[in-house]
Amino acid sequence: MRKALVIGIDDYPSAPLNGCVNDASAFSSIMETNGDGSPNFDVRLITNVATKAELKGQIKDLFSGDADTALFYFSGHGYLDDISGYIVTPDYQKNDEGVSMDEILTIANDSKAKNRVIVLDCCHSGSFGSPKNAGGKSTHIREGVSILTASKDDEAAMEVNGHGVFTNLLLDGLQGGASDLRGHITPGSIYAYIDQALGPWGQRPVFKTNITRFTSLRTVIPQVPIEILRSLTNFFPTSTEQFDLDPSFEVTNNLDIEHNVVEPYANERNVQKFKALQKLESVGLIVPVHEQHMYFAAMNSKSCKLTALGYHYWRLVKDKRI
Repeated sequence: MRKALVIGIDDYPSAPLNGCVNDASAFSSIMETNGDGSPNFDVRLITNVATKAELKGQIKDLFSGDADTALFYFSGHGYLDDISGYIVTPDYQKNDEGVSMDEILTIANDSKAKNRVIVLDCCHSGSFGSPKNAGGKSTHIREGVSILTASKDDEAAMEVNGHGVFTNLLLDGLQGGASDLRGHITPGSIYAYIDQALGPWGQRPVFKTNITRFTSLRTVIPQVPIEILRSLTNFFPTSTEQFDLDPSFEVTNNLDIEHNVVEPYANERNVQKFKALQKLESVGLIVPVHEQHMYFAAMNSKSCKLTALGYHYWRLVKDKRI
């Protein structure tokens, strides 16, 4: 029960765009499945929606029902006046530019969907969630709503080489750049990924939310297999404990290989443990003690220990959250 409405509009009569349909199509394709090919969102992709009435009807349909997650993505023109921000439709005219961002927020707020996510790649999109008229409860961000926008309310959203700068980074993040070590990608991790990529002098992304926990927008194959992450508590029964190594952990310390070897020689059981430890070290969860590399820690009979990040995942395993 995860559904997404994806809108991309290029065909504006007097101010056509080039990359919005491409961006919407690419976003739709990625969100339909997870990294392992399993189903993710049931996506409704609509390009070049013609009228304000049609778009508003589609938005109402998206947020109707009690889906686990309802996601709205828009790429096109945005407009801001003294009353509200708007996502612009091709039938725009003076004083009726498109669907009001405040109205979309009201619809999302009133939705029975457990999680409501709005992603906007348009100029002035940062005004979404900050209504001019803050008097009514429906204009505040209610629990379960997350908003991610391409720019602040007074900024344009840029296109480069036929693609939106924001959506380009969004797609990279969804393909794995914004995943945690378990392979989960959330609105918060997407924002952090885009925020770090955009410099202080250009457009700035905006993230607003009222949630008690992040929902996963997409999962990808983890950098480290889950079973290896779960082995953290086997290697380190306590968070401050060190795991002792010796030359028997190093696979090349073998009489079958022509180089200097030392006792104890490579032991298959220890070699498999060491491979798991090396994977954990490669993602910053453990470090060798008093050595630069795990190889030398093993050959010189030193040890390894958890990093601060390693302790975080160790605790997740200990609490059976992984």
